[in-house]
Amino acid sequence: MALGPLLTYYCDKMGKKLSVLLYLVIFTVFAGGCVTHEYAYRLPTYEIPLEKGTVLRSINLPADLEEKILALDPVSVSGKDINEVLFRTPAPRIMNIHGGIYPVFLLMESFSKFLILMGYPEDKIRNPADGSYSYSCYENSGKLAGMLAWYYEKEGLRPIIVGHSQGGIQTVKVLHKLAGRFEKELPVWNPLEGKEENRFSITDPLTGRQQPVVGMKISYATVVGAGGISRFLPNQWVMMNKLRSIPDSVVEFTGFYMGLDVFGGDLLGFGPLNKFEPDGAAAIRSVKLPAAYSHIFVPLTRHLARSRETRDWINSYTPSEEPRLTVEFKSSSMNILWAADVWHSIKKHWVLELQNLIRAKRNPGP
Repeated sequence: MALGPLLTYYCDKMGKKLSVLLYLVIFTVFAGGCVTHEYAYRLPTYEIPLEKGTVLRSINLPADLEEKILALDPVSVSGKDINEVLFRTPAPRIMNIHGGIYPVFLLMESFSKFLILMGYPEDKIRNPADGSYSYSCYENSGKLAGMLAWYYEKEGLRPIIVGHSQGGIQTVKVLHKLAGRFEKELPVWNPLEGKEENRFSITDPLTGRQQPVVGMKISYATVVGAGGISRFLPNQWVMMNKLRSIPDSVVEFTGFYMGLDVFGGDLLGFGPLNKFEPDGAAAIRSVKLPAAYSHIFVPLTRHLARSRETRDWINSYTPSEEPRLTVEFKSSSMNILWAADVWHSIKKHWVLELQNLIRAKRNPGP
């Protein structure tokens, strides 16, 4: 069995924290293996030149379904709403950015599969070029920003970013790239061809106007375990004084931190230094997870969607700034507070983006 499936199997089978030592041992034994994904996904809009209205015309939802979507309350989306309404719709592209050392990407793969089991479209999580479930924190942040612009232009819904550990720092760096805090121009990046395009703007799929990559706004971003000693790594030095400041290149942002977090917490995750602040109009939440949560293993969540009781609890969750679990489950509830909060926001922005798209179709501008 290849390294990737083997580690994923044991992570999900055990449903508890694996030690870093175990990861390193397994990695050493199976170092000759490689993780590959056989996957192909293409939308018609990926391959054709776009003009005003192209993407809107390509998304044909029945009138009764549009009315049901418009009637949804974005902050109170139930499991029934997903099963009866949202499963029939497109969804925003989710860019999951994993942390640094090799096996950690499997934890973000677990989170991706949690989202899929909860009802999120698989094709809006996996990379259409190679089928991977997440992006590396070592990917160039300008490239990731250009890729987000490409996805928005081709798919019609503003993307979402989820970052873990160094991937969280990279997420904030991407937001600063989109806000123009580093360069005044960024090229559009084509993920299918693996190269930048000879342009610095996209055709906004809702308005038909030219939208520069720098200045574009995504719908939601969230990070967990971003900070601590990780910010002293050479690839993160540029974020030293920018990490806790969130520009208005995102509509809503949630930053998670936890006590006793050596790797991702400032002052071990205690105190106001771990909180994020808006540098613009973005809506910001800082959420303190219990100190028992592990910096490394927070994204290990696939098991939560396999249990009916935890799945139902997650779908009815109400966000809190300092959540506590007050119920007991027969199955493992590891990382449920983080998973529930992120899922709540993803559902919210799924609905909001669909509602924006429907209104744009019904009321096209000049």
